[in-house]
Amino acid sequence: MAQWAAEGGKAAGAEVKLAKIKELAPPSAIESNPAWKKHLEATQAIPEVNLDDLEWADAIIFSVPTRYGNPPSQFRQFIDTTGGLWLSGKLANKVVSAMSSAANIHGGQESTLLALYTSMFHWGAIIAAPGYTDPVLFAAGGNPYGASTAVDNDGRMKDDVKDAVIHQAKRTVAVASWVKQGLNP
Repeated sequence: MAQWAAEGGKAAGAEVKLAKIKELAPPSAIESNPAWKKHLEATQAIPEVNLDDLEWADAIIFSVPTRYGNPPSQFRQFIDTTGGLWLSGKLANKVVSAMSSAANIHGGQESTLLALYTSMFHWGAIIAAPGYTDPVLFAAGGNPYGASTAVDNDGRMKDDVKDAVIHQAKRTVAVASWVKQGLNP
């Protein structure tokens, strides 16, 4: 999903950085889940995000798995390191959007997105949720909070969410452009 978001951001004219949150889980936990292990191997060449990346970006799109209806601890740990940026106002007015996945259709994707946005409200960020701004969001994987999907044990998505993700990324870039230029659409 993050790679599709990068594709959508580039198509909208944004300079895009793709980065991942540092994996903190013990190897035994990763080994016990084939999809997790496969994902970790597939993303090993993607650089890890750092605070400079957040400061640099005008817009940020988070793609997080769901852990019991919440963002995973790895994500929370990274967000907990942003206090210095928050205190200095460097996260205010960042345009933020998010996407999520879980092992089943009603696995907490929407509550994960809402929980993630709570931290962004504290930042003073501007949430660019997709709402129902395009007919693609009425198809599989679209919801008003952010694209979401269920993933099977082999790491395959159960929904075709690519169009919803690309729309969400383009919308996020557009909102960031409006904010940066001080324009109203």
